[in-house]
Amino acid sequence: MIEDVRLDRLRLPLKEPYKLALGPVTAFDTIIARIVVNGCEGLGEATILTGYTDETIDEAWPRAAALASRLVGLSSDAAKVLAEQDLEDAPFTLTAFVTAIEMAEGHPLLAIDADEEVPLLAGINATDFAGIEREIEAAVVAGYGTLKIKAGFDVEADLKRVAFIQKSNRGRAKLRLDANQGYSRAHGVRFASALAPESIELLEQPCHADDWKASAAIAAVSTVPLMLDESIYGLEDIKRAAALGASFVKLKLMKMSSLTNLAEGLHLIRDLGMQPVLGNGVASDLGCWMEACVARRTITNAGEMNGFLRHRVPIPATPIAVRRGSMQLEAGMMTALDDARIAAARVSQMHAGRLSSVK
Repeated sequence: MIEDVRLDRLRLPLKEPYKLALGPVTAFDTIIARIVVNGCEGLGEATILTGYTDETIDEAWPRAAALASRLVGLSSDAAKVLAEQDLEDAPFTLTAFVTAIEMAEGHPLLAIDADEEVPLLAGINATDFAGIEREIEAAVVAGYGTLKIKAGFDVEADLKRVAFIQKSNRGRAKLRLDANQGYSRAHGVRFASALAPESIELLEQPCHADDWKASAAIAAVSTVPLMLDESIYGLEDIKRAAALGASFVKLKLMKMSSLTNLAEGLHLIRDLGMQPVLGNGVASDLGCWMEACVARRTITNAGEMNGFLRHRVPIPATPIAVRRGSMQLEAGMMTALDDARIAAARVSQMHAGRLSSVK
């Protein structure tokens, strides 16, 4: 039975602006759910990046708060059904509730019996050539085998920057290019068809998530494998990606709404002859840790669950360690949050349950 629900709306400042085609991001807007089920507490997260998702933090917070008090007293199964009905059109917000319940129930994907590590990729965020060279060298020395480069800004400038990165990389790491929906169809075709394939693992989401025809046109001419991300919100989208010729599909926990759904989607991607990629660069320590727990069983390439490394201050009581370019998962590890750090980042809070109070 659901005994207690606590929500925190947080504003998590970043060490430096995260440069996306959507615009620079200076802080993450995050909702943390803490749900007690039969005496066991579970945690869940929703980090809302408008533009990537249609959800906004100002709409998500009141909807989450309204749902919270309705869950108390329900069975965990009934609570998940109610949350799914109430937030059917808001998968990010829904994920905070469902994953918190799954954790409280002891979901097997979160059980760590022995120390493990999950390889991550490193982002190349500099735009000047000297800064790019420094970031590449630092990442390679730190043990990262995959680098991510943002594109989707100006086609010709992007092509020059990618060519310089390929030259500086000298084949030492795989390169993932992510346009974050920044190109028109014509510009996407121009970019994808002009790339030299050297060391490039994939090109991610060149055009708008809803423009499947543009994705198909790019898949037909691209010199490197195409990956869809923002277009994918469920199993039918995965099937559609396979049909248009995508080679990779990326999933994020916050789009799939549950750990169980996420694992099912990753297996389907492989069953359809594509390669799954997993991870969220716009998430807190909690969501990244959950994705890493799933990744160790389901993917064979570098995880993208590195959003937690962008924060100025980690929110777990014991910060997640990264060594040799990999997230360290320790036996018996279950993320507990630092209450003082949560309080410092808090914008709003809500509580329903044993104390019967709402703030």
